[in-house]
Amino acid sequence: MASAVEMREIVKRYPNVIANDHASLFVEEGEIHGLIGENGAGKSTMMNILYGLAKPDAGKVKIFGKEERILSPQKAIDLGISMVHQHFMLMPSLTVFQNIILGRAPTTAGVINKKAATAQIQQIMEAYGLSINLSAKVYQLSVGEMQRVEIVKALYRNAKIIVLDEPTAVLTPQETDRLMEVLLKLKEQGKSIIFITHKLREVMVITDRITVMRKGIVTGRVNKSETTPKALSTLMVGREVDLSLPRGDFTPGDCILEVSGLSALNPRGLPALRELSLSVRKGEIVGIAGVEGNGQTELAEVISGLLKPSGGKVKLYGEDITGCSVRRRRKMGMSHVPEDRLKVGTAKNCTIMENLIMNRYYQPPYAKRWIINNKRLLELAERMREQFNVKTPDTLRPLSSLSGGNMQKVVLTREIETDPDILIAAQPTRGVDIGAIEDIHKTILALRDCGKAILLISAELDEILSLSDRILVVYEGRVAASFERGEADENLIGEYMTGAKSQKGGE
Repeated sequence: MASAVEMREIVKRYPNVIANDHASLFVEEGEIHGLIGENGAGKSTMMNILYGLAKPDAGKVKIFGKEERILSPQKAIDLGISMVHQHFMLMPSLTVFQNIILGRAPTTAGVINKKAATAQIQQIMEAYGLSINLSAKVYQLSVGEMQRVEIVKALYRNAKIIVLDEPTAVLTPQETDRLMEVLLKLKEQGKSIIFITHKLREVMVITDRITVMRKGIVTGRVNKSETTPKALSTLMVGREVDLSLPRGDFTPGDCILEVSGLSALNPRGLPALRELSLSVRKGEIVGIAGVEGNGQTELAEVISGLLKPSGGKVKLYGEDITGCSVRRRRKMGMSHVPEDRLKVGTAKNCTIMENLIMNRYYQPPYAKRWIINNKRLLELAERMREQFNVKTPDTLRPLSSLSGGNMQKVVLTREIETDPDILIAAQPTRGVDIGAIEDIHKTILALRDCGKAILLISAELDEILSLSDRILVVYEGRVAASFERGEADENLIGEYMTGAKSQKGGE
């Protein structure tokens, strides 16, 4: 029986970069195939070639045994290939129904047959347990719901091969579990799934076989049953990865950040924070755990100055900064790694250099009387690129040329380079490979050991438990529980995250 996908000896060159160096991928029918590797390893380029977004310089692509030239996404869709991108390709102002049928609407006498389309979509949702409100606007949905829309859209287009690029990067643990159930149902129906991820635990749970890439080449092809996370990480990074990092003694100092009675509304005008209070001291990492959508985003935005609260105060070194600008907060020693690197953290169409120096370009010695010293800024950007191992030949390329993980490194590099007194880190390792996670964790712990204050907001409970000196669980905009390091495990924290338990008084 022919493979669903055969990509043989694929070569793709960009200026000064070989993204794919005679790389091959084989995916069987009815298989969940893991494709893993560091940021910039060439995974996305391989999938862009399969989906018709890029043209290979050499190599062959076969779909169900037939050689094909896939020169556009439309050709890929016609062949039964669909791709759910890491950053969803949906129209926010349209309804779920409109997004699903876009370009594939059934018509009767030239008029869209909504009844027929709705019946087909309902059948798909019932078959795979993908319940969504078809009349809701996409911008009103949670991230997990948006992903379900993408999968339903793929199935509506009769996809036989589905590529999922970092599908769990922005999902809660509960949403991840539901996605895994859906993927197993798709597999039972004979669909072929290519599962791109950095999370080795998920690879070991859901996949049948795994292809590992590093620096554009395939370093291994293994059956899941015959490998281990440790072996996979070595194939990915070229060395053993140790995420159990040493940390200095916990000797917190004076309070740097104090939040009291904070209230705020979400984009839909509903309460997101409800009189929330917390504090962060020098030499302390305070981790915020919670199911996404319980106020974590608004908390980070209010503290960093991106969102105006409806009540309460934010103090830095005892000074009320609730009404201060973002720049004023930065001058006082605050840095912020936002959870959405594309929407808030970067300017995708600007160069890597411009993104790295966004908070430096107006300061001496990089500017004098509003005259910018581009030479010094370029030197700074190149030094930052080398120090934090951002994988690009130079920083004059557009940020859009980087992988998602390397974009995240740009944001982290920029925020840490200023030597902040307090770092607001929201989802700092989202979409980042295991080697880069190790580096980021080392950096955060080094900041803490140097006496910096860190507010860590993460959907990864492992990360919260590993790094935090103190853990606050947020539920429905309030602090539901507070734990010192070592007082709670994943299961106990999970009970407070879902509202099953609540401590009296919060912080």
